[in-house]
Amino acid sequence: MSFAVIQTGGKQYKVKASEILKIERLDKNHSDKIEFKEVLAYGNDKTLEVGSPLIQGAKVEAELIKNGKNRTVLVFKKRRRKNSRRKNGHRQQYSLIKINKIYSKDGGVFSEAKKLEKKIVKKENIEKK
Repeated sequence: MSFAVIQTGGKQYKVKASEILKIERLDKNHSDKIEFKEVLAYGNDKTLEVGSPLIQGAKVEAELIKNGKNRTVLVFKKRRRKNSRRKNGHRQQYSLIKINKIYSKDGGVFSEAKKLEKKIVKKENIEKK
């Protein structure tokens, strides 16, 4: 089970190949390839490579699925006995990405997402009685 720790949008995420992740909004178009070069660590069950603070040459390749907004968070402020109240709403923007490949520091593929194979099921004709 291979993983990597990346940094984007001021946050750090532990990601695996073929994982779908919700992160801070990126200014990209639908189905664009995205490279995260700020890799803090990567490894698997046996080995672990940790940077100080980043690993030079390591990167994570992802695909943008969609950009969207979260549900509304209501912000209500009231000052008692002052007849003062304020109500605001906030919808945080996000990007939904799918992790395709994790590259090691020497440029080789460390982990890769499995491709879905479409199975063709043939319909058998049922004999009528």
